Amino acid sequence: MASIDPTSPVPMYFQLRAILLDLIERSELPVDAPIPSERELGQSFGLSRMTVRQGVEHLVSEGRLYRVPGKGTFVARPKIEMPLRLVSFSEDMLSRGLRPGAVDLSRRTVPADARLARLFEVNPGTEIHVIERLRTADGEPMALERAHILASLAPDLLDRRLADRSLYGVLEAVYGIVFDAGDQTIDAGLADAADAKRLHIPRGSAVLLLQRRSYMGGVCAELGVSTYRADRYQIHTALGNPPQRA
Repeated sequence: MASIDPTSPVPMYFQLRAILLDLIERSELPVDAPIPSERELGQSFGLSRMTVRQGVEHLVSEGRLYRVPGKGTFVARPKIEMPLRLVSFSEDMLSRGLRPGAVDLSRRTVPADARLARLFEVNPGTEIHVIERLRTADGEPMALERAHILASLAPDLLDRRLADRSLYGVLEAVYGIVFDAGDQTIDAGLADAADAKRLHIPRGSAVLLLQRRSYMGGVCAELGVSTYRADRYQIHTALGNPPQRA
């Protein structure tokens, strides 16, 4: 087992975090397994309980560990990679072997204000369907989706059952809307009281804020504004070196 180097410029609590994270990633500490107590970790690595607690707290805040009051600290499930492609939540979860779910929260039709008109490239006042849903994976809350759809493309969309269904699937099957391009931005944020309650996370927890525009034939047909749990998602992308110029 790795050891703590007291002469290293890396803080000892961060060295402990790295050791525990390595054990988790190598499955020596499997999902839902308890980690050693603060006292045991302190004895094993020659650390004070305060230093141990600081290292463990980092992994808890990152969603790598979770605490059960009165029982201890346990290894959390691996994070899900945020898809950086045009794919529905349902399709993404199914590809991972998870059961997607959707709970209706609200639905309404609104006139486009100046911001929505700009994003959709339509005139202010154009009717937009707004559908807010809680998305789940195997019953666990994962994200809040707020989909904005051009009402002219799906006039009676709000009358259709959408609970536990893929919105993209309904748009394609019923209205022939197939998205062929899109753009997406991802920002960091903190969950307010309402979103935190729905996502089953503490108020002020870190979240990922996504805004995605989906196009069909060059027309922006959907704007998605979503809040994802940062403790259950991570972003991964492949990088390459650009060709060297002569």
